[in-house]
Amino acid sequence: MRQGRKRLAALAASMAVLLVLAGCTPGKGGGAGGAGPSGLGESADQIIKARGLTPDDVTAALKTYVPSGKYDEFVMFSSGGHSGQVLVIGVPSMRILKIIGVFTPEPWQGWGYSDETREILKQGSIDGKEITWADTHHPALSETNGEYDGQWLFINDKSGGRVAVIDLRDFETKQIVKNPLFINDHGSTFVTPNTEYVIEGSQYSVPLGWEYAPLEQYKEKYRGLLTLYKFDREKGRIDLEKSFSIELPPYWQDLADAGKGESEGWLFLNSLNAEMATGSGVQGQPFFEAGTAGRDMDYLHIVNWKKAEELVRAGKFETIKGMRVIRLDTAAKEGVLFLAPEPKSPHGVDVAPRGDYIVVSGKLDPHVTIYSFKKIQENIAKGNFDRDEFGVPVLKFQDVMEAQVELGLGPLHTQFDDKGYAYTSLFLDSAVARWTLGPPYNNEGGWKLVGKIPVHYNVGHIAMPEGDTAKPAGKYLVSLNKWSIDRFLNVGPLLPQNFQLIDVSQPGDKMQLLYDMPIGMAEPHYAQIIRADRLKAWEVYPEVGWNPGTQSKDPNAVEPGKERVERHGNEVHVYMTAIRSHYTPEKVQVKKGDKVIWHITNIERARDATHGFALPGYNIQLSLEPGETQTFSFVADRSGTFTYYCTEFCSALHLEMAGYFLVEP
Repeated sequence: MRQGRKRLAALAASMAVLLVLAGCTPGKGGGAGGAGPSGLGESADQIIKARGLTPDDVTAALKTYVPSGKYDEFVMFSSGGHSGQVLVIGVPSMRILKIIGVFTPEPWQGWGYSDETREILKQGSIDGKEITWADTHHPALSETNGEYDGQWLFINDKSGGRVAVIDLRDFETKQIVKNPLFINDHGSTFVTPNTEYVIEGSQYSVPLGWEYAPLEQYKEKYRGLLTLYKFDREKGRIDLEKSFSIELPPYWQDLADAGKGESEGWLFLNSLNAEMATGSGVQGQPFFEAGTAGRDMDYLHIVNWKKAEELVRAGKFETIKGMRVIRLDTAAKEGVLFLAPEPKSPHGVDVAPRGDYIVVSGKLDPHVTIYSFKKIQENIAKGNFDRDEFGVPVLKFQDVMEAQVELGLGPLHTQFDDKGYAYTSLFLDSAVARWTLGPPYNNEGGWKLVGKIPVHYNVGHIAMPEGDTAKPAGKYLVSLNKWSIDRFLNVGPLLPQNFQLIDVSQPGDKMQLLYDMPIGMAEPHYAQIIRADRLKAWEVYPEVGWNPGTQSKDPNAVEPGKERVERHGNEVHVYMTAIRSHYTPEKVQVKKGDKVIWHITNIERARDATHGFALPGYNIQLSLEPGETQTFSFVADRSGTFTYYCTEFCSALHLEMAGYFLVEP
């Protein structure tokens, strides 16, 4: 009983402080029955007691609650992992706002069912084979002067070595690019500070173009690759003709980050397998997990991309499968590529906000290693380096290393806040570590561990508001945990991932776990969090008849009163409008074998007045936002009577929004 009174008193004290901070008057708006011990009213106290909530629980609930009609301060764009999509999540509410269809069909949005979206998906075909899944890993928001600008989002597919472009005016995918020189990637996507280039680095070394070569010829024939895709902001597309690649040694390249501030014009890419192991069964070698961990050090790749641009302009490249490639020996001799030893099996390379430090985490080393860009430049200028067996300059570890900070077991990825702290995920410890950066970032004394907070469980990436930019916002951290184990109700052997929101607004070791969010559709990897006020999405398309693919008026847009069905030989063209609560026309009749080309325009202008269009039996499902025009085509290869209907509940007469598609034998 005494413990219960103490617990309730602590809760009351906690709530009183929160009410003062919130500018509330205790007892008002707290429900029926007057004020209780918490100051929220008896009904609130009954809920707190019945659910066994602690003061920390109530504090966490208040910090994450976003009332109806109010909006989140931040928006997180998370990779969708095996789903092939992108998740859009509000922070701090941790509510899913949208799933963006990217590399795989997504029926709710009609992604992959219209002619245009089918063509975008086909852009990602590999050697002509259509790929129906993807493994999205690393989203990258477009940047201006090293800060997110909220205009574009890029995302990679690790499994297929592909990159997609998403327009944040309508949150839809506009382009997919397949790299012609490697089969899968990992150091992707990342952008240079003004989105001049989108970075894609290979993962597992292969012969360029993934041509066949025996593993016995690994050193001679296998290579890594770094591609810099030129991004045309005006067109909103990657320009392959202005893109180029840099050939790398056959170490397995991993994650990347672009320099900014002091290091603008450079980029950094870590690697594993400096041993160049080729796996078990080949000349008696061990499994990769052992064969890639034989050395104490792997290699941080340091790339002068501005210099690489100069070489391309000077014609010092070869064209391979349509891609301009700076060959390895040229990159090594011309000052484009340098290496520095890094603790083995690294899985994170992150540039500090000013661009002065590069933080590397070696999975098998309890430290993070911090490199000084100034020292890197000084040693390059002095020629103070050796060379690896491929002729690449290798800087000396002690000459370019600024500091090491011991954090714990399994360090992976690092983010930064606005107070001079860095945060690193610890996979084996299931924790996130907070530590201080050195001068000029923090006046508490740099390069020391400040505190840790447990997470549940086996954290991979972490994300903070603008935490990988020139101006981090701080306040929150999301731990993207790989395992959830006992955090949620049992849903069978395949468990959801667990995103945990952490309050990092207080200094020192004060960090509070606020929220667990199950992710039950994939295994996400990286995420980025942007201030919501940077996003300027449209509420409706700019005008009726808008084509989202071209972001302009569609030449086949249909105006009210001009709906029609036209026959041209064995082609039937349907021009249809959609408005609450009918399609015009409501009957379309063709003959078996006809090619049907169907244009639909949603002529609504009201926000959220979206119409769907489903044609069962022909695998058609569209989503038509206000003002949008879409086209789909197919061969009417089966006779019969088919119905079409609206798949969005748009009005009270939603069920009546339908029609007949008749196919004569």
